[in-house]
Amino acid sequence: MAERLHVVWFKRDLRLRDHQALHAACSSSRNVLPLFIIQPSVISGDDFDARHWEFQRQCLLELREKLAQLGAPLVVRQGEAVEVLHDIHRSVGIAAIYSHEETGNLATYAIDQAVARWAHEHAIRWHEFPQNGVIRRLRTRTGWAARWEKRMAQPLIPEPTVTLLPHGLDAGNIPAATELSLPQLSSGPFQAGGESEAWSTLESFLQHRGGNYSRALSSPVTAWEGCSRLSTHLAWGTISMRSVVQHARNRLLQLRELRALGRLDNFRLSALSSFISRLHWRCHFMQKLEDFPEMELRNLWSAADGLRPNDPDCPKLTAWREGRTGYPFLDACLRAVRATGWMNFRMRAMMMSFAAYDLWLHWREPGLHLARCFTDYEPGIHWPQVQMQSGTTGINTLRIYDPVKQGLDHDPQGEFTRRWVPELQHVPLPYVHRPWLMSPLLQAECGVVIGRDYPSPIVDHTLAIRTAKELLYNLRKKDSARREADAIQQKHGSRKSGLPPTTAKRRRSTASDAAQPLLF
Repeated sequence: MAERLHVVWFKRDLRLRDHQALHAACSSSRNVLPLFIIQPSVISGDDFDARHWEFQRQCLLELREKLAQLGAPLVVRQGEAVEVLHDIHRSVGIAAIYSHEETGNLATYAIDQAVARWAHEHAIRWHEFPQNGVIRRLRTRTGWAARWEKRMAQPLIPEPTVTLLPHGLDAGNIPAATELSLPQLSSGPFQAGGESEAWSTLESFLQHRGGNYSRALSSPVTAWEGCSRLSTHLAWGTISMRSVVQHARNRLLQLRELRALGRLDNFRLSALSSFISRLHWRCHFMQKLEDFPEMELRNLWSAADGLRPNDPDCPKLTAWREGRTGYPFLDACLRAVRATGWMNFRMRAMMMSFAAYDLWLHWREPGLHLARCFTDYEPGIHWPQVQMQSGTTGINTLRIYDPVKQGLDHDPQGEFTRRWVPELQHVPLPYVHRPWLMSPLLQAECGVVIGRDYPSPIVDHTLAIRTAKELLYNLRKKDSARREADAIQQKHGSRKSGLPPTTAKRRRSTASDAAQPLLF
């Protein structure tokens, strides 16, 4: 009887380098079946868009080619995980399953639970391995940072070189998004996928693009090149967090040696140090969703329940989605992220802040729209950030962004705004971020009538945020709300020392939580 197969279930880890699950399977047997499952319950979700699949598809095509060189090409199947695994087990037999842990949305959480039950019922051992700093079944945040450092310091696992035995199964089709009938917000172009692309992106950032990172990351004018652009690769696992951390730290040591020799170029050491700190914070936020999976649906701070209407104001939500709020810089960001799949962190925070505070929308629907927009959608980052920018965590400083001020600060020449809001192409610079201040005569000269060719502001920002602040600050004054916030900080908050945080520490640390640009 042929030896049963050792299944490596690829999920958000579409790579060969530093792949602990693949390494463990290859160390146990040469009868390895690399498997990826296209699951209807995942791709039909409200947070899924064709851009997510097309990025994965590019990764899978490269992954299949590399695995074929080892002797066992990637097998792709459509169906729910339990059904697919059961069919494989019935036809050829499964000895064990190997995969990385995933901090995904509630759909993938339910899938993992179902697979665990199925594997237990069939006496099949499922080996799961961590691939970042997120810790399963974490009891306390105290000591979390040290455990993160320990994981990041572990040796990188090289690509497997073992020759695998042919598994004999049909590899299956890797369909295009159109074949899966997936909804599509736009046709891109989007960031390219694949492990080789991930390493090329890391190399270009560490050697050249990242030299001005700290200054470039806040503005959409400079962030496209100045940020690392690794967020999508980390989200879908074409490169491991450990690989990025170690290579960034090695580059930092190299730069320090060059400085000691008086040969330092224009690459700023502070820029790379800032980037490395954000890698840590990325896992810190993912841990929040790991510890509270319902954050995708429920307020982390239950005191905020009922604060906003659960049903969205449809005209306001539609105007926000389409980038027709009447605030040009905000609209430019909303249109750009829908078209390209990426936006720098500060602008992401501004988009969510406007929906939550100015429009007073419940965070769920705006959050789903942005999840569909972001090619780098990482649930563990996304939902904690969505709630943080909406004031429903109970522990973070309220960060409300004025879209006019943000435009003046981060697009002072109006170049980004004019690109994405072409209606304002001929508006003079003093008015490009406040076109409603133009006289009717000037509007006619510019060929744009506010309220007809481009909308008037959908709300008065000053009045809207005054009301929002009053409601939220009054809520925070309630004793029951404050007690709950302290409990949330105890469970989810960062630790600056090994001691549990006091309420005073909570108030000091919340601003640093809110200020971290996590999406590189």
